[in-house]
Amino acid sequence: MSSSRENYREAVAGRANVADTSELIAYYDEIERHHAGALWTVANKIEPWEPASSSVPMLWQFDALRPHVLRSLELVTPEQAGRRVVYLANPGRKDVTAAVGWLYSGLQVMAPGECASSHRHSASALRFIMEGSGAFTNVDGHKMTLSANDFVLTPNGTWHEHGVEADGTICIWQDGLDIPLMNALEANFYEVHPDLKQPVVFPIDDSAASWGSAALKPAGEHGSGRYSPLLKYEWERTYDALQAFARVSDGSPFDGIHMDYINPATGGAVMQTLGASMQMLRPGEHTQAHREVGSFVYQCAKGSGFSIINGKRLDWKARDIFCVPAWMWHEHANASATEDACLFCFHDLPVMKALGLYRAEALGENGGQQPVLS
Repeated sequence: MSSSRENYREAVAGRANVADTSELIAYYDEIERHHAGALWTVANKIEPWEPASSSVPMLWQFDALRPHVLRSLELVTPEQAGRRVVYLANPGRKDVTAAVGWLYSGLQVMAPGECASSHRHSASALRFIMEGSGAFTNVDGHKMTLSANDFVLTPNGTWHEHGVEADGTICIWQDGLDIPLMNALEANFYEVHPDLKQPVVFPIDDSAASWGSAALKPAGEHGSGRYSPLLKYEWERTYDALQAFARVSDGSPFDGIHMDYINPATGGAVMQTLGASMQMLRPGEHTQAHREVGSFVYQCAKGSGFSIINGKRLDWKARDIFCVPAWMWHEHANASATEDACLFCFHDLPVMKALGLYRAEALGENGGQQPVLS
């Protein structure tokens, strides 16, 4: 009776429990010739009980990658390469060139005096500056000067170009894009500016000057709503906000002092498909584990620590990058007893929430923390 009940449970849940027979195998071969198939042969794979990411937790150590990123300066020019980038490849997502889930990430490097051709694409993009001075981005005529730990947007459909001033130094930044998602949707376009360069038509850093003041915005301005009119989020203001919040809040048990980068015109995510946040772990803080429907790429902006992702411990320090695949338990810890640690993150939660797919769950065992399995 229990076996029959289990078979029924499998069937009503869309799961399959059908043993192969010679007659069934012949049947499968017959319908395959008509470019069709039997759902019950793939139901367990395409409709899992819960999300089963093909991505694996990964840590990319900046110290190990940096020499290879710099070596590319000698091998290709921005004109030859289009963009001189070393991308991050998740072993489970090599077929779509993703760092995790449907998110792409890479390390781009440019030398003083270089500027890539202006272009635009369907993919939404962001940059997080890692090292160097003199970097800039021009988005639809808004030129922004960039420093370490600054976060800048290049929203989908906007003309943009990146470069380094002649009196600057070699600059490296992390790129984050939703290229794999756009390709999965078969909606990706890429276009090079007809003049290769676009003019700067607004005062330099006008975006931050207009929209970057806390709780204030230009009177009567509403922005497009499609993406944040604040295109550059400066590190100093971000870190000040974290410290101010920490003075009046215990923060999240799962993420410490955790703040979202927002569109100041709407209060929503910075772009329609990509969101971003910065979190601060106080000295010695070790968060509780939780899991979410969504994929996450983290970069350590300050300090050092470790994260445990589905039982795997990843030790990180400043500039290291790691990922958390969808629906995997994760928790973070600050390794220092005296200094705070900060983690920048970009993710696809705007997509999950817009489609009504977002879920989160806290770990209810061992005080909310995982045992380290590897």
